[in-house]
Amino acid sequence: MNSKITIPIAVIISIIVTAGIMITLDFEQPSQTTQVTPPETVYIDKSISKYFEGTNNIKKISSQEELKNILETSSMFDGNFYDNRLIRSMAGEGFTGATPPMAMDDGAVFQESATVSKAETGSSDYSTTNVQVENVDEPDYLKNDSKYVYIVSHNTLSIIDAYPAESAKIILKIALDIESQYIENMFLNEDRLVIFYNGQSNDEIIPQYDFAPVRSYESVTHALIVDVANKENPIILKDYSIDGYFTDARMIGDYVYFVTNSNVNYQYPRLPIIMEDSVRIMTPDAFYFDNAEQFSNFNTLTAIDIFGDKINSETFLMGYSGALYVSENNFYLTYQQSMPFGFYEQSSRDRFFDVIVPLLPDHIQEQIKIIQKDSSINSSTQWMKISELMQKSYNEMNKDDKEKLFEKIKEALNEYDVKIQEESAKTIIHKISIDNDKIEYVAKGSVPGRLLNQFSMDENKDRFRVATTTEYYTQYQGMVRTNSVYVLDEQLNIVGSLDKIAPNESIFSARFMEDRLYLVTFQQIDPFFVIDLSTDTPKILGELKIPGFSNYLHPYDEKHVIGIGRDTKEIEEGRVQQLGIKIALFNVADVNNPKVTDDIVVGDSSTQSEALYNHKAFFFDKTRGILSIPINGDSQKLDEIASAKKIAPDYNRWSGFYVFGLDKTNGVSLKGTITHSDGDSRYYGMSNARTFYIDDVLYTASEEYLKMNSFNNLEEVNSIKLENTGKFIEYLK
Repeated sequence: MNSKITIPIAVIISIIVTAGIMITLDFEQPSQTTQVTPPETVYIDKSISKYFEGTNNIKKISSQEELKNILETSSMFDGNFYDNRLIRSMAGEGFTGATPPMAMDDGAVFQESATVSKAETGSSDYSTTNVQVENVDEPDYLKNDSKYVYIVSHNTLSIIDAYPAESAKIILKIALDIESQYIENMFLNEDRLVIFYNGQSNDEIIPQYDFAPVRSYESVTHALIVDVANKENPIILKDYSIDGYFTDARMIGDYVYFVTNSNVNYQYPRLPIIMEDSVRIMTPDAFYFDNAEQFSNFNTLTAIDIFGDKINSETFLMGYSGALYVSENNFYLTYQQSMPFGFYEQSSRDRFFDVIVPLLPDHIQEQIKIIQKDSSINSSTQWMKISELMQKSYNEMNKDDKEKLFEKIKEALNEYDVKIQEESAKTIIHKISIDNDKIEYVAKGSVPGRLLNQFSMDENKDRFRVATTTEYYTQYQGMVRTNSVYVLDEQLNIVGSLDKIAPNESIFSARFMEDRLYLVTFQQIDPFFVIDLSTDTPKILGELKIPGFSNYLHPYDEKHVIGIGRDTKEIEEGRVQQLGIKIALFNVADVNNPKVTDDIVVGDSSTQSEALYNHKAFFFDKTRGILSIPINGDSQKLDEIASAKKIAPDYNRWSGFYVFGLDKTNGVSLKGTITHSDGDSRYYGMSNARTFYIDDVLYTASEEYLKMNSFNNLEEVNSIKLENTGKFIEYLK
């Protein structure tokens, strides 16, 4: 493939002298030297679009040398230090982009164990992790099947025989021999666990102007595949390590897909690699884009077959990936658009010459042009002469004329600033198709604004829907906020939009459900919107304004939505005070007139719940009509807790779970509470709090306890202490 491309890169040498510079990179063949065309001074109009000119087509980095050339050229203009004498050679690593044969250690041979029949030993009725997309599992620190519970905490793995609850016990608690850290991400698939943890590479570099090699301490992500068929003797089958920080992961069928982010090291640039048991097994195919996007990060998407040897990976030179959305067929990576180096300095200069100068009296404009053309004086002197000229002109004006001129300039500047801010505040979206171990890049697109989280996105048939908040500050308009919904086609082209939803508000939660979007914005009150997405032209069907806001929306059925957030009240000077945790059931049967069927408020502003910001801490079972959330708060403000214990001398905090009955007929009512406080500990919070069920028992987990309570009356069936038991942890047997 011919790799000849053009990359415009906006840079700045001087705020006053240079308005913009575009350079051309010409890659003939990977083995040839990169030719850099001398910078050309150009002036831009009031649009920033040309900063991102290019086809946006994906381009393959065909060799390590080409990566060096790309980074070397861009670093000349973005302020990064670069010394090609320090490039670490990849000679002998055999970079081909292809996957070499898998290296198998004798000790890593698969040891098949007899599969335990769930029908014989477990319940047929149980719940798992609360996820966004059906059949697309999300990682968590706790996973369970119909009988066993697996928990990773710090660097330990605990396996609990949890069913039947009456005889539940910890079978195994072992520690991984790794750096001390909090492991939080794991998948369970039959008798296989996939555990992710962070490590460091063993690479060595020579620091700038030094002579002795030192360890680079670059981050790597480990993915352990563990066979837990024998609960008392788990076996590590695979230990993959991939360059970069762990970002997020999904499991679809027998494949796990995960993303790692690794910084671009301009001093020691190299492509990410994948190792197994410290043996390099592949260098992923690497790609970049022919536009001015800053090359700051490698985003590596890796697919692993849990039950086999297949592994595939591709890496993309782009911005730092943020929220991601994954369907059964596609992976969507997103991040905020980064402006080219020096953009805002150039914008300041353009702001003056393109907006202010044309509004000045004609004779002043002519004199400014003469000063600009005078090459005998430097930029500082030029500006001094221009400012003196303007000041003299203002002094000669009468007061009314000067005020009118200033007002006209302010209006023009505000219009310019708004346009620049709107065009620069965008979210970049990359679409990658996934099919078992096949990974194929599809398209790149962008939408104005920023995403709140993964629930701001949704794929429905051949459409991708996005809800964003655009917010920016201008000198004469102050803070501006607005919200929008965009519909994109398969190639991520915008084909429909709904703009200016709830001006001066921000999106606090979103939930796409088939042809509907339920959207909550907040600034002073809680507008709950029902938005129609049955066509490419979204429209608001109904709106409900109530005090408070919802941080998370959960589907109940086609006509009802559950919201969890906070109650609020207006106080003096138009300000809003946040109150307790609020659970509301919205009735959207009449889309033009949504209503609150019922709501309930727990505690006060000091009351906290992980479910407000982590959907995995939210549990709802429609069949039983049970909702459970973790709560941590002042026991005096939690009226339902009469027997709360003091956790520390000056604190009277209660930690546990509130369990509600919830259905569309009776609304929301408190069913009971489950205490996880320990009067002898200094445990104040309720992080990593989860609820699930097996058969007729409700299981609640915190960092310290796994408790089992009857679904019917919440009477305690059993309790297991998970942390700080005072017992030995077996490192070696």
